[in-house]
Amino acid sequence: MKKTIFIFMALLTSLMCNAQQTNEVNDHSVAKNLFKNQAGLQLLSGDVKYYNTEDLADISIDGAKVSVNIKNETTDIFDGNVSEISFCKKSDEATPATIENNGVELTEAAGWLESLYMKWNFYEGATSYNVYVKGGKYTDFTKIDYQLIRKYPNYVRADVVGLVEGVYEVKVVPVVKSEASGESTEIADKASYAKDIAVKAYDRSGFAHFNYSAGIGAYNNDGSLKDGAKVFYVTANTAKTITTSVVTDSKGGTTEFTGLQSIISGYEKGCDTTPITFRFIGTVTKDDMDGIGSSEEGIQVKGRKAYSELNITLEGIGDDATIYGFGFLVRNSKSVEFRNFGIMRCMDDGITLDTDNSNIWVHNMDVYYGNKGSGDKAKGDGAIDVKSDSKYVTLSYCHFWDTGKTNMFGMKSESGPNYISYHHNWFDHSDSRHPRIRTMSVHVYNNYYDGNATYGVGVTTGASCFAENNYFRHTHAPLLSSKQGTDAKGDGIFTGENGGIIKSFGNIYAENDGSEYYVPITYQTNNTSFDCYEASSRDEQVPATVKTLAGGTSYDNFDTNPSLMYSYTPDAAIDVPAIVTGSFGAGRMNHGDCQFTFNNEVDDTNDDLNNDLSNLIDSYEPSLISIYDEVVGSGTEPGGDETGDDEPTPANTIFTSFDKDGIPSNNFFTVSGNGSSSKGEAVIDGKTYTTCLKMESAASVEFTISEPMKMTLYFGSTETASIKINGNKITGSGSTYSEQLEAGSYELTKDKSVNLFGIKLEAAKDN
Repeated sequence: MKKTIFIFMALLTSLMCNAQQTNEVNDHSVAKNLFKNQAGLQLLSGDVKYYNTEDLADISIDGAKVSVNIKNETTDIFDGNVSEISFCKKSDEATPATIENNGVELTEAAGWLESLYMKWNFYEGATSYNVYVKGGKYTDFTKIDYQLIRKYPNYVRADVVGLVEGVYEVKVVPVVKSEASGESTEIADKASYAKDIAVKAYDRSGFAHFNYSAGIGAYNNDGSLKDGAKVFYVTANTAKTITTSVVTDSKGGTTEFTGLQSIISGYEKGCDTTPITFRFIGTVTKDDMDGIGSSEEGIQVKGRKAYSELNITLEGIGDDATIYGFGFLVRNSKSVEFRNFGIMRCMDDGITLDTDNSNIWVHNMDVYYGNKGSGDKAKGDGAIDVKSDSKYVTLSYCHFWDTGKTNMFGMKSESGPNYISYHHNWFDHSDSRHPRIRTMSVHVYNNYYDGNATYGVGVTTGASCFAENNYFRHTHAPLLSSKQGTDAKGDGIFTGENGGIIKSFGNIYAENDGSEYYVPITYQTNNTSFDCYEASSRDEQVPATVKTLAGGTSYDNFDTNPSLMYSYTPDAAIDVPAIVTGSFGAGRMNHGDCQFTFNNEVDDTNDDLNNDLSNLIDSYEPSLISIYDEVVGSGTEPGGDETGDDEPTPANTIFTSFDKDGIPSNNFFTVSGNGSSSKGEAVIDGKTYTTCLKMESAASVEFTISEPMKMTLYFGSTETASIKINGNKITGSGSTYSEQLEAGSYELTKDKSVNLFGIKLEAAKDN
């Protein structure tokens, strides 16, 4: 019986034909086009034939015969050689915001992953801008940190980060400075708005988050900052000067550290697990650093002993955050995250997870050529490596630009297994090691292999790899096991090591040109010398009798053991190219500011250095001009580095709390004196604070306001408010005290020995 599938009425997701393969009569298929919706016919050869859905009349199936009927009355017939028919969407794009311009001219605004951004033209006379966000956990318009507002040659840009998934609205207000008084004022009636901004969540699938609910790095799993998190903005100018106190002994004693590497090294003492994020803005070079902890790699992130919890995030702001001339070495660390920045011309590896790390998440990175070398290091050494008993690691949504030795997973000393997830990465004409796996158990799924000249996945030395729903486009030797199968042909790819074993399911081998080197040899076709065991379903266990030719390794079936494996929903392989290259796919926000298009006809089979890409990296210049550092009302004063827990201040409100050393979270206030973490607590706007400034003889809080504001002081919950304001004693009836202040300068000093947990200044709200 003949069935007709009208593509606009029904979706055919799968068709399996057991007939013998024959050749199609006609071929009017088109190239894979990531910008169009297409129908894909997967052939028994492993290749895919694509048709733009807009050109199709219908696809009909009669037994084993598939007829693709094109609107111009041309028909392509496939008789017995189609294994599956799917419909794949074009690459996803971010939905533009609804813009309401009233003065400031917004030109672009959209949401991304746990962040959003907007751009606008320069407003005549504005010396700076204030930006407010509403949505998610912010029920009212809330002012963002001034460091997030930056000036570029032809526009201004602001990014808002640390957002939970949801719909947001932003307000951009121009600020002018009076030449006469020197005071800055918002032009409220010239504020413009971007509305209906959809923010998505990062994909936290993978081993890094398996049985680890605390949130990796400085962020919770919903995308918000952890309570008490410290935030630093790292630029070429501030990398040497950012300063904070770190607990450095078991009794709670602290030491002040200055500079990015110095602060991270302070955590090596093993006494401080305060969440901390370093936000890179623009380009930061090796020369900008206060020092490097690793002479081979660059910045060293190190715990005191194996698997020490650090809660560190290193992240980029916007689409142009770039590390140039160095990389990162991570040792003895737990709960570390890297995201949303590019690495160019690193010293050795871009990121090396070396020795006893766990729960590490590396995602949405752009990795380019490393330091120029000779021979197999012409493109640099490794891009991102995971080794020496590092476990529970997720490497996802990273874009590798023609890297040579892309990812090494495992050495020979692992006691393993060491569970690693490797998904939704884009191997853009990179050569090899995608990844190269020793000893570890690795889940490789939903990656886009895009014109890889040497090999795709390679396993040796007892490794187990589940390669699932990946898309291999013109990838030479997509799956390899050492000393057998494809590797046993000719001179082989690996040298001297016994094999590992691969379980394969649902992978696509497109544009393979019918070459035996572009489609793996399965156990089912050669049960002695094979590349992989082709499973009939995701949850099929590989029989223990299936072993490698060299070393006799059997598959450990980690992926079917619920006590070892996380929950996840893989994307269909045919959708992977569009997902990975889409707006929410691999690499930095909007794919970064340094982009390059490869020539498939040349670069698919060429593993030499691409001179054009190399020259582009060498000549790369940041376009960022400056940060708008004029602060009106709330926020951190220009030159300030640390913003405490980075809770943005509601519009027309200035708030500070104090850490256990008495240091204010908001540098609007000048504070002297001592702090404490053992003087009780205070609940302020629903949040509990346990550190305070001790109001003793040495204590003083000074500030100046340019307009009338209501001041509220918060003392310990069991205390009675008591303090001097400009020398005048006041006493409250409870633990809080409020007073209306006129414009002017104020100093708070001791009256009685009480403890000050917070100060809030509130101006009259806009009508």
